[in-house]
Amino acid sequence: MNRRQFLKSTLATAATGCFLKSILASDSATQRRGRPNIIFFLVDDMGWQDTSVPFHKEVTELNRIYRSPNMEELAGEGMKFTQAYACAVCSPTRVSLMTGLNAARHRVTNWTLRKNVSPDPSHETLRMPQWNVNGLSPVPGIERTIHARTLPMFLREAGYLTSHVGKAHWGAKGTPGEDPLQLGFDVNVAGHAAGGPGSYYGKYNFSAAWRGGDRIWDIPGLEQYHGKDIYLNEALTVEANKIIEKAACESKSFYLYMSHYAIHAPWEKDERFYDKYKKAGLSDFNASYASMIESMDKSLGDIMANLRRLKIDSNTVIVFMSDNGAPKQAARNKPLRGHKLTPYEGGIRVPMIVKWPGVTEPGSICSDHVIIEDIFPTLLEIAGVRHYRQIGDNVDGVSFVPLLRQKTARVKDRPLFWHFPHCYDQPPYSAIRKGDFKLIYFHNDQHFELYNLREDIGESKNLAEHRSDMVKSLAGQLCRFLEDCHADMPVMKSTGGTVPMPAEKDSL
Repeated sequence: MNRRQFLKSTLATAATGCFLKSILASDSATQRRGRPNIIFFLVDDMGWQDTSVPFHKEVTELNRIYRSPNMEELAGEGMKFTQAYACAVCSPTRVSLMTGLNAARHRVTNWTLRKNVSPDPSHETLRMPQWNVNGLSPVPGIERTIHARTLPMFLREAGYLTSHVGKAHWGAKGTPGEDPLQLGFDVNVAGHAAGGPGSYYGKYNFSAAWRGGDRIWDIPGLEQYHGKDIYLNEALTVEANKIIEKAACESKSFYLYMSHYAIHAPWEKDERFYDKYKKAGLSDFNASYASMIESMDKSLGDIMANLRRLKIDSNTVIVFMSDNGAPKQAARNKPLRGHKLTPYEGGIRVPMIVKWPGVTEPGSICSDHVIIEDIFPTLLEIAGVRHYRQIGDNVDGVSFVPLLRQKTARVKDRPLFWHFPHCYDQPPYSAIRKGDFKLIYFHNDQHFELYNLREDIGESKNLAEHRSDMVKSLAGQLCRFLEDCHADMPVMKSTGGTVPMPAEKDSL
C-alpha cells in the first residue's frame, strides 16, 4: 500500500457517521453557544521571516524564497502581530505558555530532557545555577520543578475537550510533567519528554535508531504509521483532524494544542516539496529546511480545510506562533540580528497570527508588543474563564484580547523580560524591552548593550555608552523584576558569589 492509499484508508476509517452528522447539524449547539473552539498552532524553531508572509514593513529575501500560502490565507482572515515575542529556546517558552509565568519566575530557563541533568557545558569563570531542570510538574514535591496549574487544566474545568498533538517538552523523562495527560490534556498524541523527533520519516518509525542515535528521541504513540511512507507533519495532522471531527460530532468545545516538531533538527526533507527548492538553486540544507516549512504550512491548511468541511470554522479561534527564532544553522532572518538562544531579535521575535472570527478584522496588523506568557490569560478570556489563580498568585502574562478587538486598553510601554542564566551555546544574559529600547545584561563580564529598535531593528549600534540615563533606568527595572521573581543567577567561581544584579554594578 503506497502513502496515498494508506492515507485514504486512514481518513476513510475516521470519517464515520460523525462527519455526516456534523454536516447535517451545521447549526449545532457548538455553533450556537458563544464559547469558541481554540487551536493553538505552535511551530518549533521558525524564524520571524521563515515564511512568505512578511512580518517586516517590507518584503525580505526569505519571504521570496519560502512558500507558506496557508499562513498567507490565515493572515488575510485574521490579525498579524509584527512584534510578538517568545523565549529564546523551547522549554522556557512552552512552560510560559502553560502557566502564564515569565521564565525568570518559573525558572525552567533552558531546555529539559533527562532528570537532574542540565545541558550546560562547563564555563571557565562561571558556575550555572540550580535551575528547574526537571521542568513543569502537576504535583508538588518533585525536585527542581515548577509546580503550577496549567492552561488546559483551566480549560478542561470550563468544559473544553483538551487535546495535545505533537511536541510536549515540558518535563524531564521520569517525572510526571513528561506526560501531557498529567498536565490537563484529555488526549495526547506523540508528546513526551524529548524536544525533537528521532526522525520525521514513518518508514524509519520516527526513530533515531536508523542513524544509530539515542532512542530517547523516538516519538511515542504513532505505531500505526510505522513502516509507512508518511512524513511526521502529515501523520500528526491526520491525528489532529480526527480529534477535531470527533469533537464536532459530539458538539463539544475543544482546545487543540497543535505543536509541531518541525522545523527542529534533524532537518529531514519532505519529499513532497523538496525538489522545487532544489531546482531553484538552494543548497541541500536550505532546500530541506524550506520543504519542512511548506510541509508545516500544509498542515495548517489541512486543518483549516477540515474546520470549513465540518462547518465549525466560524466558531474556531486559531493562534499561530513559533516558540523561538530560527536555529543558527539556518539563513539569518535579516534585518534581524541573531538566532535561536541569543537575546537579539532574531532569537526572540517570532511570527504570530490570530484569527478570531467575528472579532479580529481580516487582514489587520498589530504592532503592539506581546510575549508568550500573554497567551495564557488571553486564551482563558476568549474561553470565558474569568476567574483563575496561579499557584503563588502570580501571572506575569497580560491578556491581549483588547488588541484583538482593536481597543487601546493595554498599558503603554509595558516592559518585557527575558532571562537565560546559562552558557549553553551563548553567554548567560538577562534583558528588558520597554518602548523602543532594549537593554541586554551579559552575566559573564557584566556589560550592557542598549538598542533603539525603532531606529535600529538590526541592533547594530550599541548606545550604552551614550545613553547612560536609559541604561540606569532599564537596569533598575530589570533588577527589580529579577528580584521579585527570585531569579537564578550564575555563580562566579573566583568569589563564590552570584553574578551581581544589573542595578548592582559599580559602574551604575
